[in-house]
Amino acid sequence: MLPNHFPDDGGTPEFNAVDAALWFVVAADEFLRRAPAVDGDTRAALEAAIDAIVAGYARGSRHRVGAATDGLLAAGEPGVQLTWMDAKVGDWVVTPRIGKPVEVQALWLNALRIAARRTPAWNDLCARGHTAFASRFWDESRGHLHDVVDVDHERGRVDPSLRPNQILAVGGLPFAVLDGARARRVVDTVEARLVTPMGLRSLAPGEPGYVGRYSGGPRERDAAYHQGTAWPWLLGPFVDAWSRVRGDTQESRREAHARFVAPLLAYAERVGLGHLPEVADGDPPHRPGGCPQQAWSLGEVLRVQQQQKRA
Repeated sequence: MLPNHFPDDGGTPEFNAVDAALWFVVAADEFLRRAPAVDGDTRAALEAAIDAIVAGYARGSRHRVGAATDGLLAAGEPGVQLTWMDAKVGDWVVTPRIGKPVEVQALWLNALRIAARRTPAWNDLCARGHTAFASRFWDESRGHLHDVVDVDHERGRVDPSLRPNQILAVGGLPFAVLDGARARRVVDTVEARLVTPMGLRSLAPGEPGYVGRYSGGPRERDAAYHQGTAWPWLLGPFVDAWSRVRGDTQESRREAHARFVAPLLAYAERVGLGHLPEVADGDPPHRPGGCPQQAWSLGEVLRVQQQQKRA
């Protein structure tokens, strides 16, 4: 695992992010593909890191992170927040998501495919994971993916909440985990209920626990942080997904940019001094909040802008 927090007092780093090492695999692989002339030592070091992460996760790590028999990646234990939805107030983990979170599976299956290029033995685990994902996450009655399966490590227990995490199964990563008619239904559902001019809501209005305003003191804000608050960074993978289910053509890229990216750019030019905020209210008029100039919000807009220019 990779640490996601280094205490200011020089204390022990915290390893409460199941996705950090998987994002590293995706980033390192993209770097190696885009920089084919990188020196041999650097390439060998990054490839070794990719292999070590995948092997370590398959074998099992802290906080009950490890590959299950179905090929999916389980993670989590009480009192620890392991996904990007990591708000915690004292001992209260606001959005625990213990079990098999949907975006963690997308990252895990992408990491396995990346590692399998050099180590074909990972193909079997990857195939099992894909089969399990297709059969266990789809909610036909609601037309989208469950947010977590095997909740609290209880086989068959699911969290059907409509959250944006599922969009990473369709866009935002090198390989889509979901395609065809189901992918289109996911994108359409997310567009209808989660998309705002300032990003994707972290929970759909009407779902249990939805909070439409990010306001108040630290406890109130953390209680709303991933319970309806909109996040600009999520528009990056959403734009990818929206275009992918429409054939990923030049026309679909341009339309997605006009519909979803342009409003954020207008905000950046009008209010943000060229930058974008961390979050915004889930309810209209989607007042911005959190850090006023957030790197990951702007980074995703820059990424999809570059893709649109190449289209």
